[in-house]
Amino acid sequence: MVMNEKIKEEIQKRIKDNRLPCAVARKIAENLSVSYKEVGNAANELKVKITGCELGCF
Repeated sequence: MVMNEKIKEEIQKRIKDNRLPCAVARKIAENLSVSYKEVGNAANELKVKITGCELGCF
């Protein structure tokens, strides 16, 4: 499976009301050993909003 598809799969498992908390997005990136930017890009492609961002990662 292409990594971008794996990232999207992980995002889709965790979204609620088309939103993904920043802490969860960071955890996805860390678990998959990818950059925050890659997770952010995948979320954008899925039209998922990352919420509660405190560090400005996304």
